[in-house]
Amino acid sequence: MSEEPQNNQQTTSAGFQPLRNTNKESSSKDKMIEGSAWMTAGSIFSRILGAIYIIPWVIWFGSMSDNANALFAKGYNIYSFFLIAAIAGIPSAIAKQVAHYNTINEFAVGQRLYKRGLLLSGATGIICALILYFGAPVLSSGDVNVIPILHSLAWAVLVIPTMSLTRGFFQGYQEMAPSAISQFVEQLARVVYMLVTAFLIMKVQHGNWVSAVSQSTFAAFIGAIGGMLVLVFYYLRHRSRLRELAQNSKQELAIPTKQLYKEIIAQATPFIIIGSAITIFQLIDQYSFFSIMNHVFNYSTSLVNTLYADFAFNSNKLVMIVVSLGSAMAITAVPMLSEAKTRGDKREINSQITDALLLFAFFMIPAALGMAAVAQPLNTLFYHYDVVGTSILEVSAYVSVILGLFTVISAIMQGVSENVRAVAYFAIGVVVKLVLQYPLVAYLGAMGPILSTGIGFCVVSWLILRHLNQEYGIGFKRMSKPISGILGFSLLTFIVAFAVVRLAYLFLDPYSKMIAVVVCVLAACLGGFVYLYATLKTRLADVMLGSRVERIRRLLRIH
Repeated sequence: MSEEPQNNQQTTSAGFQPLRNTNKESSSKDKMIEGSAWMTAGSIFSRILGAIYIIPWVIWFGSMSDNANALFAKGYNIYSFFLIAAIAGIPSAIAKQVAHYNTINEFAVGQRLYKRGLLLSGATGIICALILYFGAPVLSSGDVNVIPILHSLAWAVLVIPTMSLTRGFFQGYQEMAPSAISQFVEQLARVVYMLVTAFLIMKVQHGNWVSAVSQSTFAAFIGAIGGMLVLVFYYLRHRSRLRELAQNSKQELAIPTKQLYKEIIAQATPFIIIGSAITIFQLIDQYSFFSIMNHVFNYSTSLVNTLYADFAFNSNKLVMIVVSLGSAMAITAVPMLSEAKTRGDKREINSQITDALLLFAFFMIPAALGMAAVAQPLNTLFYHYDVVGTSILEVSAYVSVILGLFTVISAIMQGVSENVRAVAYFAIGVVVKLVLQYPLVAYLGAMGPILSTGIGFCVVSWLILRHLNQEYGIGFKRMSKPISGILGFSLLTFIVAFAVVRLAYLFLDPYSKMIAVVVCVLAACLGGFVYLYATLKTRLADVMLGSRVERIRRLLRIH
C-alpha cells in the first residue's frame, strides 16, 4: 500500500484552519459538526449584530421608525433578489464542484474553476448593479422614496458576488472558518457605518429620514469591502498550500476553459432559484400585500406601511437569526454530499442526510420555540410594545422552523445533483403561495403572508423529503427516538420561558425596554438551561454532538 504524498496531509498553522485534503480520516458527522459550528457561529453572530443595531436605530428615527423599517424592507427585498441573481448561485456551485475535483485528486482543476468563476461573478455583478441602479424608478413601483435606497444598494452588488464566490471556494475544501470570520467582519463594518450615519443624520443634523435610510442601506457596500479583505488575507495566507496541492494533483483532466464556464453555469443556474426562494416569497408579499389590503380594508397608507413593517422587517429581522441556524448547516452539507455522490456512496449520503436533519432539529426547534416564548419582551426591546407586532413575531418564530428545514433539505438536493427537481418542487410551492395569498391576507391581514409562506414551504419540504427518502433513504427509525426527545425538551423549554414572561409581566411594566431586557435574559437563560440539562442528562446531546459534550457534563456536574 503506497503512502500518500506528504503535501496531501493536513497541516496546522497557528490561528488558522489548514486547507484540508478530502482524504482526511474523520467521519462525515464530525466534519458536519465542525463545519456547522463555524458557519453557525459566523451566521448567528452576524445575525445578532444585524438585529442589535435596530434598538438604537429605531430610537433615533423616533416616530418615523415604522416608515423607515418599511422603506428598508422594500429596498432590501428587491436588492436581495438582484444580489442572488448577481451571485448566480456560483458560490454554492463552486463549493460543490471544487469538492468534487478535490475528491478525485484534481485540485488544479478546482482552482482553475475558481479563477474562471471570478471573471463570471465580476461580470454578473456589474450587469446586475447597472440594472438595479438605472432600473430603480421602475422597480420602486411608484414609491419615490425607494429609488435612492436602490441606488445606494447597487454598489454592494458590485463586490458581494466576488466575496461570495471566494467563500464558496474555501467551503469546497471544507474550510468554514474564512467564511464565518469574513461574514462577521462584513456585518460588523456594516452595522458600525449604519449606526454612525443614522446618528449623525437624525440626531446631530436633524436631517431627512429617507437620507438616513439610504446611508443605512449603503452600509452593505462598506460591509462587503470589510468581508472581502478578510478573504483576501486568508487566500494569501494559504496560497503556497494551494500551489502545492495543485502541483501534486493527478492532472489527468484537461478541461477547456469553455467547458469550465459551461460547467459553472449549469451547476449555478438552479442555485439562483433555490437560493432566492425566501426572497421570492418576500417579493410576492411586497408587490401584493398593499394592493390586497387597500382592496379589502379601508386603512390609511401609514397603517398599512406599519403592518407591512411588522412582518416584512420587524419580525423577519429577528426570525432570520433562527433561520440562519439552518443556513449554516445547509452550507456545510453541500460539499460533503458532493464528495459522497462522486464516490457513488448511497450509504454515506443516507447517513449525511439523517445527521443533517438531526442536527437541524436539535438546534432549530428549541431556538424557534424559545423565540416564540419571549416574543413580547423581544418585540418591545427591539421596537416597542405592540400586541399585533408580538403576535406576528410569535407566529413567525413557528414558521421559521419550516423555512430552516427548507434551507437544509434544498441544499441537500443540490449536493446530490438533484437541482432541477428541487426547482420544480419550489415552483409548486410558489403556486401554493400565490393561490393562498389573497384569501389569507383578506381574512387575517398582516398574518396572512406569514401563513401563506409557511404553507408554501411546507408543501415544498414535504415533496423534497419524500423524494430523498425514495431515492437515498432517510433513517427515520434512527431519528424517531432523538426527535421525540428534542420535541419534548423543546416544549418544556417553551413552557418554562413562557411562564417566566407571563409571571414577570403580572408585576412589571410591559412598555419598558429595560424591563424587556431583564425578562428576555431571565426567560432565555432558564429555558436554555432546562434544554441543556435535559439533553445532557438523558445523553441526547451525545447522540447529536458526540463525546465532546462530556466536558460540559462534568463542568455542570451532571451524572
